[in-house]
Amino acid sequence: MVFESFQTHLESLIEPWLMIALSVALIPYTTIQLILSGSSHTIFSPSDFSDALFARVWVIVGPIARSRAQKLVVPLLEGRISGGKAHDEVVSVPLHGTVLEVGAGTGEWADVLARIHAQGDTEPVTRNGLRSRKHSAGGVTRIYGVEPNAHSAALLQKRVDEVGLSDVYEVAPVGIESVTDPSAWDGIIERGSVDCIVSIRCMCSIPAPEKNIKLLYELLKPGGSWYVFEHVQATRGAPFVPLYQRFVNYIWMWLMGSCRICRPTEQTLRQVGPWKKFDLNVSPDEPVCAILPHVVGVLTK
Repeated sequence: MVFESFQTHLESLIEPWLMIALSVALIPYTTIQLILSGSSHTIFSPSDFSDALFARVWVIVGPIARSRAQKLVVPLLEGRISGGKAHDEVVSVPLHGTVLEVGAGTGEWADVLARIHAQGDTEPVTRNGLRSRKHSAGGVTRIYGVEPNAHSAALLQKRVDEVGLSDVYEVAPVGIESVTDPSAWDGIIERGSVDCIVSIRCMCSIPAPEKNIKLLYELLKPGGSWYVFEHVQATRGAPFVPLYQRFVNYIWMWLMGSCRICRPTEQTLRQVGPWKKFDLNVSPDEPVCAILPHVVGVLTK
């Protein structure tokens, strides 16, 4: 047990360096691909090149990250997460109504959303001696996928079509700041019109996080739910782990696009406005020495 615990903590400390090493190894390949595609000007822009490099890193890392995350993400969207833990029964409001998926990318979770949508109303379930109806899947009436990267947005649309969500899923190929502006895209998301927001590993990368998280909060209806699975600023294992995370972030920020591993996302969410319920916690399975610690839970406006 002691050896296993040591190994787990060691892997947590090393994990970000493995991704950094992969990014460095992909620099020649990314450079050649940009030249061959006629985008050689990107090479001379540090931020643009970093974004292009991270996109190639995520092609490799993304499926691995998804396989690890789905044990919490799937129950989160099904309303089975509370206190940072997955439960067998429904313990919160499942995904329903008009859904806004932030940072939808190329459709990493589209198949999960499609399965939830397709399940339909279930039979009444018993909770705490009361009869209630689980209204997750069949209650999903509309999904907006916010993805400002044009290449990713095109792939997202293709993925949406593949999983059979074309009739309910609309791709918003703009940033969060433009979703309420009909002149920026062929649609509009009104303030106070969204029943559910889904943010999975995207708050670390959005620009002007305080401003954009505030806008997302305004889009959410009173009583609406925000489903969160994000890696955040380290607060446990002080002072070593937070200091070590900041050191890693200094290297990370040059090679991992707009992703920042030291963002105080949980604090920003707490301060963005009043919440009826703020159930956001670190998973009990998360190592104390995690340099990419995650919080998971549902916030109720």
